[in-house]
Amino acid sequence: MAKQVATQIKLQAPGGQATPAPPIGPALGQHGVNIGQFVQQFNSQTANLNGMTVPVVITVYTDKSFTFEVKSPPAAVLLKEKAQIAKGSGVPNKEKVGTVTVADCREIAERKIADLNAHSLDQAAKIIMGTARSMGIDVTE
Repeated sequence: MAKQVATQIKLQAPGGQATPAPPIGPALGQHGVNIGQFVQQFNSQTANLNGMTVPVVITVYTDKSFTFEVKSPPAAVLLKEKAQIAKGSGVPNKEKVGTVTVADCREIAERKIADLNAHSLDQAAKIIMGTARSMGIDVTE
């Protein structure tokens, strides 16, 4: 018989460097989950992402056990890394902060295709290009 799900928690945490401090500790503590055990498992599974923010969906069961699924990093984080910028523009339609190529957008789309709502790689790349434009990053050929 399958375990009964108590709740699902969605968080963003630094890969390989998560700590029991907020936001992880309070979110898991209120559901009675062993925070230290989660942090240890999460850090070992995301060690190769060293500090990159990654979304994680934690499923907590009624017996206080848990499972978690690590998603791909947000498109904005990957775009900032490609464009080598610290943050996006406050006024993206007027102030451009960096540039990425269409090939860079396709590369990011390949990495995120499982988490995007797109049927093809071309459509996924268009989603990434739209995110880039909304951050004030120029997309060049």
